[in-house]
Amino acid sequence: MSAARSLAGVIVPIYLALLGFNGTRLGELFALVGIVSAVMSSLVGYLADKIGNKFALVVFPLLAAMAAIYYAFFSHIVGLYIFAALGSFGRGAGAGGGMVGPYQPAESSFLMQGVPAKFRNDVFGRISLMSTLGALLGALLAVFAPGGHLKGTDLSAAFRFSMLIIAALSISASLLALGIKEKVESAKVRKARAGGGFWPKRSMKLLVRLWATNSFNGIAVGMFGPFITYWFFRRFGAGPAKIGFLFAIVNLASLSSAISAAPLARRFGIVKASTFLRFAQSILLFPLALAPNFLVASVVYLIRMVAQRAALPLRQSFAVAMAHPDERARVAALSNVPSQVFSAASPSLSGWMFDNLSLSIPFEIGGLLQLLSGMLYYHFFKTTRPEEELEESG
Repeated sequence: MSAARSLAGVIVPIYLALLGFNGTRLGELFALVGIVSAVMSSLVGYLADKIGNKFALVVFPLLAAMAAIYYAFFSHIVGLYIFAALGSFGRGAGAGGGMVGPYQPAESSFLMQGVPAKFRNDVFGRISLMSTLGALLGALLAVFAPGGHLKGTDLSAAFRFSMLIIAALSISASLLALGIKEKVESAKVRKARAGGGFWPKRSMKLLVRLWATNSFNGIAVGMFGPFITYWFFRRFGAGPAKIGFLFAIVNLASLSSAISAAPLARRFGIVKASTFLRFAQSILLFPLALAPNFLVASVVYLIRMVAQRAALPLRQSFAVAMAHPDERARVAALSNVPSQVFSAASPSLSGWMFDNLSLSIPFEIGGLLQLLSGMLYYHFFKTTRPEEELEESG
């Protein structure tokens, strides 16, 4: 699924730009994607705690496949909006891969089953590693996409092969998920889960704090995240092959960061490590926005993504570790709802800024907001320690 999302992150924004989408219009589409993703992710979190996680890992890749097939053969404006939302096109854009789709709460909850606390960060780190490998493959597949400047051609036909690759990868992910076997729970445990409501009452204090930090981060990410490919295309005239090659290098360099996440957490503590990496991500947005050429921007973006790849599994691991066992999927889903809602709202403003102000301002605003998010995260959780850290100190 990471390969599919990575390839979509390269070609879909450029395809839409060539169809005539400006920054404002792209922002509107990404806003719709964010809202629909937030709703779907919340439903997944609720249902996963009730009936299990497997259904989400099977169904949502098929939605992405349907979206890619529509994009391969049709370009009707309403359909482009609808299927982008269903396929979460624009979510996890740039060099990112998986671990960000609406199925992510179910994935996180599934990873917690039967995993001892001391190995939890390692497990999330290894899943992040495989996500990075998939994103590397997806970026390399972008070489099959047409160049960035096409005139007098049928754009649907030109991008059809790449879109069908996205569909094939997504269908493969769904078929692989059919083989997943979940931990069999007793009737008593199932009844306990069924007795809870939509809200994870036993984890509300944790959830409210995550909402506060994720809200600022959501606004920040919405300012620049979905536009990374579009920004490279507009700022430096880079086409799909060039951007795909950059993203492939980024993912190759990021492989070590995925497996270094757990050692960082063991050495510094998961909250301190996550906070430092969030600070690094936010600060690096400023030189990225002001980079004078494609090479400098690529180097800065690479360094930033290395930090992001190490931080993502730690934040996901911490959220599910601190949640009540019966509410993990709901916490994983609902903790990101404010982030998804605000990241859905900010692309419209960001797209307008790209068109009317400058190509750097959204990145600078995003950097400031992400820095504030990191400060709040440390303030709320600096004294909070997950089970494995308590065991080591005890």
